[in-house]
Amino acid sequence: MGLTFPFLLFFASVPGCGVVFYLGKGEVAARASGPEEKTCQRKRRRGGMISQFFVLSQRGDHIVFRDYRGEVPKGSAEIFFRKVKFWNDDEAEEAPPVFNVDGVNYIHVKVAGLFFVVTTMVNVSPSLLLELLQRIARVTKDYLGVLNEDSLRKNFILVYELLDEVIDFGYPQTTSTEVLKSYIFNEPIMVDAGRLPPLGPAAMFMQGTKRMPGTAVTKSVVATEPGGKKREEIFVDIIERISVTFSSSGYILTSEIDGTIQMKSYLTGNPEICLALNEDLSIGRTGSSSYDYRNSSGGGTVILDDCNFHESVHLDSFDTDRTLTLIPPGGEFPVMNYRMTQEFKPPFRVTALIEEAGPSRAEVLLKIRADFSANVTANTITVQMPVPAYTMRASFELEAGAVGQTTDFKEGSRRLEWYLKKIVGCSEHTLRAKLTFSQESHGNITKEAGPVNMNFTIPMYNASKLQVRYLQIAKKSKAYNPYRWVRYVTQANSYVARL
Repeated sequence: MGLTFPFLLFFASVPGCGVVFYLGKGEVAARASGPEEKTCQRKRRRGGMISQFFVLSQRGDHIVFRDYRGEVPKGSAEIFFRKVKFWNDDEAEEAPPVFNVDGVNYIHVKVAGLFFVVTTMVNVSPSLLLELLQRIARVTKDYLGVLNEDSLRKNFILVYELLDEVIDFGYPQTTSTEVLKSYIFNEPIMVDAGRLPPLGPAAMFMQGTKRMPGTAVTKSVVATEPGGKKREEIFVDIIERISVTFSSSGYILTSEIDGTIQMKSYLTGNPEICLALNEDLSIGRTGSSSYDYRNSSGGGTVILDDCNFHESVHLDSFDTDRTLTLIPPGGEFPVMNYRMTQEFKPPFRVTALIEEAGPSRAEVLLKIRADFSANVTANTITVQMPVPAYTMRASFELEAGAVGQTTDFKEGSRRLEWYLKKIVGCSEHTLRAKLTFSQESHGNITKEAGPVNMNFTIPMYNASKLQVRYLQIAKKSKAYNPYRWVRYVTQANSYVARL
């Protein structure tokens, strides 16, 4: 799963103290060459990496807190929460992932409604710490099954046991779920996930489908099933995030797909796995477009700009038959990341229009057309459109027979919002809005409104046409036949239509 440091070796040159070596579990320093040993020790302490790690709820309550070096003043968690809650610099709606308050660097990510935060007094790579936080959240979810406030509170002993192995005196040691199995001895207390909101892209498949069991994405990698047995199964998720920009006339200006093949294994003994992709998969961009708009669900030619693989993947036969061979580590990990900028068929067509309807009025027309198969359904669609700053109010008119649709006008941010619970493929939906201004508009109103931004999730659909042809698992015996689940999900990354 990466970020595994069997031994960490840092060289820190401290003036008057020679070279300091920081090794794995704690720190081992070479004998100082200068006369003032105490001064050297203080300087070495300031060379630490992480000062504190803590997890806060949405209310700002402490769930997990660990102070590694004792150099950050008390109350840092409260300072962080107040800064994030009342952030207003440069009119930004949310606090950035990295900021500094009174000489303390705060680095945080928000996962499943929880704030994962580290503090440091020194200049450490923000990218490294952001990646570390994401991996701590991932490995915690691997062991708890469900990542939320309730599961953290019920399993705080297990969580602190994990933290003691992941971070030692402020230095990362390992975030590999497989490696940590040798050091973690507490059993997780399972939380009922049925009453909790689903987490992560794969959880979309828990909604009204018979393709997978309901506990698929909420199982711990170390917990056993009732009766002491462990269900042998493996999950492969092809997750794609789409970025598309439409011009005011509806033409595609830019389009890109960022994809990943995620795997989560519950197989004992870590057997060898063979994952086969499209036979005519091509790596490296060409000048021509090979997309067949008549077939957006089956296999076919797939041209990726570039890709990278997990360290456990063997590529011996990838160039010949497009198969990946690997021995999966425990927990969830990305088998392959890829990027595609070749022409592809966007799942939605968005049309937006705003026209003046008087000296202090305007009308807005938003239209969405689903350009995918009728047996596919998109979930949780949100459409947002900024309007002129002098807009006082807005009234909405939905199409006849509209079900599961809501509208709102956000006065603070001067934005129209349109929420649709689901959209079935090959369907079309329309929204009309009437705006009332506090003053007469001057000039071109289209320059003061828009662009339209759209968010969505589409289970069992992928725009790139990347397919898993088969998933083979090395058999331990003739009766060994674990469950295999292959799923697809497409999400909006930046889906924008200009006015």
